Amino acid sequence: MMFSYLPSLHEWMETDFLLLTTKDEPILKEDSRNMFLALCDEPSYFDRSKRSWIPCAAINENESVEKILPLFKENNIIIVKQQDGGIAGYLSAYNVIQHLFHALQYGEVFFKTILNTIDASVTAIDKDGIVKVWTEGAERIFSYKQNEIVGKPITDFFTIDHLEIMQTLKTGKTLNKHHHQPHEDVTVLINSAPVYLHDEIVGAVVSETDITRQVRLNQELFNVSAKMLQLEEKVSKLSPSKDPFQMIRGSSKAIKETIERAKKVCTTEVPVLILGESGVGKELFAKAIHETREAAGSPFIPINCGAIPASLFESELFGYEKGAFSGADTRGKKGKIELARGGTLFLDEIGEMPLDMQVKLLRVLQEKKYFAVGGTKEIDADFRIIAATNKNIEKMVSENKFREDLYYRLNIVNIQVPPLRKRYEDVIELSHYFFYEFSVRYNRPLHGISQNIMQDLLAYDWPGNIRELRNAIERLVVFATDGHIKREDLPFTPEPQISPESSLYFEEKITVDPSLTLSKQLGHYEKKIILETLKKQNGNKQAAATQLGITRATLYNRMKKLGI
Repeated sequence: MMFSYLPSLHEWMETDFLLLTTKDEPILKEDSRNMFLALCDEPSYFDRSKRSWIPCAAINENESVEKILPLFKENNIIIVKQQDGGIAGYLSAYNVIQHLFHALQYGEVFFKTILNTIDASVTAIDKDGIVKVWTEGAERIFSYKQNEIVGKPITDFFTIDHLEIMQTLKTGKTLNKHHHQPHEDVTVLINSAPVYLHDEIVGAVVSETDITRQVRLNQELFNVSAKMLQLEEKVSKLSPSKDPFQMIRGSSKAIKETIERAKKVCTTEVPVLILGESGVGKELFAKAIHETREAAGSPFIPINCGAIPASLFESELFGYEKGAFSGADTRGKKGKIELARGGTLFLDEIGEMPLDMQVKLLRVLQEKKYFAVGGTKEIDADFRIIAATNKNIEKMVSENKFREDLYYRLNIVNIQVPPLRKRYEDVIELSHYFFYEFSVRYNRPLHGISQNIMQDLLAYDWPGNIRELRNAIERLVVFATDGHIKREDLPFTPEPQISPESSLYFEEKITVDPSLTLSKQLGHYEKKIILETLKKQNGNKQAAATQLGITRATLYNRMKKLGI
């Protein structure tokens, strides 16, 4: 969006003039006209003080201001011509200066009002690093007043290594939502951009939002999560989980909506098609659906369609009778369909199933009967089917790479599992869970997770989704022999940060009171999170509920229960 406060050329132009067809016409001193113009030989205006015609420049009425201003070096008057060749008016240097000065004042008051309205910190420097803008938000974050810093070099107040604005000034680099530590005890989310004038950098601007409290709450969440995971493990050993979907980690709106959709499916026996990229947890959803809608002890038989050679697929799926082919087990073998009797057959990567097998699977789904390889007796099929794929099945159908009739048979209900990049808020929760899991498995007590590591995990795109995140955390824990997670052990190249050598570890720990129940201690931190969210949203309960991923009614109930 561009805001312009420069007046148009027609607003600058004066129109009180008399156009003469010849310069020989007499001009009386008492004539009240402001200006006399002529185009007969060359563009000219009549100078009353000199009583003579002065040549001047002429421009078209659609000419740009940038091309007009240089003409005033040698012209006091500039004639403005219409498209048809007539004269629309004229420009005088004095009048143009007045309009430009007014435009400057007009823009300045808008600029100051915008800055005073912005709650975040905004800083602007010129090409020499002199502070030109320092808002109240910057005063709150950095504790320097405007009269202390404006007009002085910004390097007098901050070391250059901690000044992203200076990097932007020198290199022209633009940042968006970048984590930055201007002080050891302050963390901000920073946007930075250079200021260009005629393709030359003449300054830089940064805006910063203080997220120090959120960072501290993140560490508190890590500690609480570790305690809760310990309790979950103890409870799970005593009694099985009542909710199979509990193992699907995440509290984002996207994953909650997906879980709710999956739970609705569990009330039926229809085939389910689970869609999603590799590593999003499709098999976890399949197991949760199975455990919810099937009786305890019912078999869950997975088969990876992409891992079985086409020549062996039929025998794997349907089984075979003894002596069915050379090299076969003399006793015969039950197929996956038979093993799934009374339970669920999970066809992972269904898009890799050979076309000839798709025909046979469709027949089983339609008739509920099949033959084992080499068998003559028809066998009843009794199973529920869940299929999953990371491919675009609809596109495969249109390209005749997947049977359309099987697709519609499987796609009665589909569940789209969102990738990790669309549920970034779950990265923290999943990371904490995996850090705890592997620290216990490998006996690596962790002293804390550095802020830089969490920044890197949040900034990464995770093309391999949860599987990739889990592997990355496992790698970090394996190499943390001294209890410290190191940035150089990340399996990917992290984005550059302001001070990579400065690894700030969160030292603020949760005090566990043995006299209080877990519920009361969690309530204490839940109250802090709600209060912090309400503060951030300026008391707007609907906005706070949306940020927390709950309904407004739930927020009111939690506030009432917690005494807020």
